[in-house]
Order: sequence, then C-alpha cells, then structure tokens
Amino acid sequence: MKHLIIFAHPNSQSFNRTLVEEVIKATRQIGVEAVIRDLYTLDFNPVLSWSEWSATMDGIVPAEIKFEQKLIAEAELITFIYPLWWMGFPAILKGYLDRVLSYGFAYKNENGASVGLLGNKKVQHFITMGNSIEKYQQLAFDKALQSCLVEGLFSFCGITDIQHHLFGNIHLLDDSGYRSVLTAAFEKTQENLTALLSEKDKNSCKKKSN
Repeated sequence: MKHLIIFAHPNSQSFNRTLVEEVIKATRQIGVEAVIRDLYTLDFNPVLSWSEWSATMDGIVPAEIKFEQKLIAEAELITFIYPLWWMGFPAILKGYLDRVLSYGFAYKNENGASVGLLGNKKVQHFITMGNSIEKYQQLAFDKALQSCLVEGLFSFCGITDIQHHLFGNIHLLDDSGYRSVLTAAFEKTQENLTALLSEKDKNSCKKKSN
C-alpha cells in the first residue's frame, strides 16, 4: 500500500515541513510506503498552458504529468500539506492540481455530465493558517473552505472520503501547541492508514473465500 504526500511550502525549514516529517514517520511506523512530492523542491511548473489543456482533451499528456498521475493512481491515501494563503492553495499547488487532475484521468464527460474517476481514494488535508479557527468559524469561512477548496474540488473527481484539518494561529503557538498539532496529524494519519489496511485485509479474505 502507498501513501502519497503532496507538500507545498517555499521554506524548507518551516513548521509545515516538520508536519510532513511527522506524517512520514506515522506512515512508515505501520509499514506503509510513503511517497513525498515536495513541489517547491521539485520546482514544479504550475502553469497550465492552453496548448497543454487542449492536448489533454485528446489524451495527450506530458510525461512529467503522467508520472504524477501514476503516483496518484497507485496511492490509497493522498495527503496534502500546505499553508492557507489568500483563502486558497499556494499557487504552485493550485497549478499542480490544474495540470495533474486532467480530463481522462480525474474526470470525464458522460451523457452530458461530468463523472469523477478517482473514487477509490481517501484524501486528507493538513492546512496551517495564521488566523484563529474561531474567527474563521464566526465568519463562516471554515464552511466556505470546506465547500470549495476541499470537497468541491475533490468530490468532482469522484472522491467522497475527504478529510481536512485546520491548524490556526500557527505563528503564535508555543512548543506545547506545535506538539499538539504534530500529534493530531500523526494520529489521524495512522487512523486513516489503519482503516485502509483493515479494509484491504477484508477484501483479500473475501477473494480467497470465493
């Protein structure tokens, strides 16, 4: 089983990077392979050109995008780790999704309607933010983020098992606060992976009994 971790933060010494390491540790501790895509270190080109978009409609996909799609196809759990900037993804992550979740891979049109093609995936987001969660809840921004940034995008691709976790006041936390965030990410990752492993074992037993 594979766990794909997609990380977007320009500072390799950021707390977000520490969060990535904690998720990797949680993954490897229960014997699951972790695959990490650090978009800034990879210098991923986030710009979807018109020529590329047009070509994907005919099934022509650049080799580097096919590679990213292969990693997504192979992963049972996909984790996104990123800071919330201007109520959205960092531009490099938005561009990654623009290019990788292309027609014919993430969705298709069928009988005049869009059909998601990635329904067998579980997705979790660990999102850091400078504001407090309480403030976002008061303004209903948390619901807007859930509807658009998280569920709206990924449910369009057929994914129904989507979780997101907001970690607020990220620049104001003390050591105990940072440790609490890391522990939450560690435990949630192991919980999701354990559920997937259990489901995989059940399906394997069913196949053997048939």
